[in-house]
Amino acid sequence: MTKRELKNIVSIAILLAAVLAYFGMRCLPHQKNSSSLNNGLVFVSRAIDGDTIKLSNGGYVRFIGIDTPESRYNKKIVRDSKRSGSDIKSIIRMGIEASDFTRRKVQGKMVRLEFDVEKRDKYGRLLAYVYLEDGTFLNAKIIEEGYAQVMTIPPNVKYAGYFLKLQKEAREKNKGLWETGIDKSLF
Repeated sequence: MTKRELKNIVSIAILLAAVLAYFGMRCLPHQKNSSSLNNGLVFVSRAIDGDTIKLSNGGYVRFIGIDTPESRYNKKIVRDSKRSGSDIKSIIRMGIEASDFTRRKVQGKMVRLEFDVEKRDKYGRLLAYVYLEDGTFLNAKIIEEGYAQVMTIPPNVKYAGYFLKLQKEAREKNKGLWETGIDKSLF
């Protein structure tokens, strides 16, 4: 191989590398709210209720490991009322409190999602552990403040023991759902 041929091969290789680099960079996400550009953070457009949020991309996230009371009349609230002996009005009041708590924490803000084994439920919602920008573990905080009961659905059990500990403490302190006079078998 002559020097000229070697020079041509090197020139072609450099040109090819430049073209690949150019097109490779164009494939990277450049949107302002892109997860990769925000250290894994996603924008919450609104809180649907105490344990479900809607992201700016239109997707829904169901918090893993917790169940907050319903904030609207539906079939589940009727079942919960029959099972617990609590009246529907009280359940809705507690559901609204849980929804308001979640809304204050996340609506219009960035959160980080952590996934477990199953990533979607039967309704197509993402299943996630949700963290606020300051690192607060929101699923845990909702239980700790008494706005939710633990709901463990295998195989997503990563924090089940921790959640049960927080629920026990909230019950002992009569926080939220567990306040004195409220039926402790709401769900």
